[in-house]
Amino acid sequence: MSTRVLVVDDDPVQRRLLDAMLRKLEYDPVLAEGGEQGLAVLDAPDRGGIGCVVLDLVMPEMDGFTFLQRLRERGIDLPVIVQTAQGSIDTVVTAMRAGATDFVVKPVGIERMQVSLRNALSQAALAGEVRRIQRTAEGALALTDLSSASPRMQQTLKLAEKAAASEIPVLIEGESGVGKELMARAIRGAGTRRNRPFIAVNCGAIPANLVESILFGHEKGAFTGATERTPGKFVEADGGTLFLDEIGELPADAQVKLLRALQDGEIDPVGARKPVKVDFRLISATNRDLLQLVRAGKFREDLFYRLHIFPITVPPLRDRMEDLPDLVRRFVARFAAEEGKRVRAVSAEAMRMLAAYRWPGNVRQLENAVFRAVVLAETDEIGVREFPQIATQVPGYEAYALPASPAPQKAPEPQPEPLVVLADSPATVPGTANGTAADALPLLGADGHVRPMETVEADTIRFAIERYRGRMTEVARRLKIGRSTLYRKLKDLGLDGAEGEEAGNESSEAALRRSVAIK
Repeated sequence: MSTRVLVVDDDPVQRRLLDAMLRKLEYDPVLAEGGEQGLAVLDAPDRGGIGCVVLDLVMPEMDGFTFLQRLRERGIDLPVIVQTAQGSIDTVVTAMRAGATDFVVKPVGIERMQVSLRNALSQAALAGEVRRIQRTAEGALALTDLSSASPRMQQTLKLAEKAAASEIPVLIEGESGVGKELMARAIRGAGTRRNRPFIAVNCGAIPANLVESILFGHEKGAFTGATERTPGKFVEADGGTLFLDEIGELPADAQVKLLRALQDGEIDPVGARKPVKVDFRLISATNRDLLQLVRAGKFREDLFYRLHIFPITVPPLRDRMEDLPDLVRRFVARFAAEEGKRVRAVSAEAMRMLAAYRWPGNVRQLENAVFRAVVLAETDEIGVREFPQIATQVPGYEAYALPASPAPQKAPEPQPEPLVVLADSPATVPGTANGTAADALPLLGADGHVRPMETVEADTIRFAIERYRGRMTEVARRLKIGRSTLYRKLKDLGLDGAEGEEAGNESSEAALRRSVAIK
């Protein structure tokens, strides 16, 4: 999606040259044969979506200086690049004083025009973003600060203008991240209460047991911990505007009190003996379908109809992609200034990728993506590589995505020590060379029944003595019994000659092994 550039020049040859040049630079040129025609384009809703003007100074009927004066009279604050065949210092100074952003001499080269356009758009975006931030901080943000090139957003702004001229309760609907609070502040800034308090409350962020106290206030001693009187948000907004964000999250008790406040202009602080009169303008917002909540019994129907008098729906970013270039420029200008980086523009390829994405997180997601791209940028232009997370989800740009994180490596499982399996037939033994145990001890007897424990124990001792070559200390250690216990069991087995024999006596060991084998 390209930025629209208005070319005002009476020379048809120059218009054709600039048209071809701008298209090559991937801008969207709009051609005007003179000053009057150019002003007619800018008088259209939202200035015809124009982002910059390239203006010829020498024209019949209306020259460039008169055109700049008419822009100031109309309050149109667009960057203007003037061009003329006369490049004298006096002409440059006069044009700059008249409001021009930059100056080029005919015939201008494509590189010079690209730099001039990039700088002009970057400066205008930064100036506009600083102005919006200042006005928001001062409580003076107006609907004119939310200009849009999208027809759907323009309809929303027209509704907001009508709402601002009235005291009617407004319900702003829209997905998370579309800018509902910004819209509420702009409505307030364009209304009669612009100089009075603006109190914003996120209903979804208040603990359920504190909603009434925070919204309606409480008296000292009304409950445990109430050590002093608290007026509440409704009293703080007295005479001004109360903005209740995520109003669908209000619990049932608070909905009843809110309904009374809207109907009677009175609130009941917790622990108060009498109601308190309040005068406020209510603007609420939600990202949920309140009507569905009413049908589900989670929201009061009478309160819904009190809030839904003048609904305004803010469209998601995917439905107003005409605003994407301007939003990107604004965010780049702001974050580059905050981070101290000389980033001036986003490449045309990167802008095409951003335009192809659906932006489920809307403007907030775009803002965060641009912030990350500015931090990653190593040159004065942000490219596709600075948006790896977006590239992952846009077909054709997967090569620029972040490499997949390697799967965590599992630690090798410890190998079991060689085992002797007791079975009724030769069995597989882990850890042995051939995987079988020739000396496996049977658990079943010849009659097919389990052998008695004492018989199995005797065979186990015999096996251990044979295994460890009659070294009784090692046999006792491996069987985890004491040596005296081992000799006692050997005596019970009828191996009396084994008692007292030492592992170092080879003949005794051999005799013991033969005795065990005979038994």
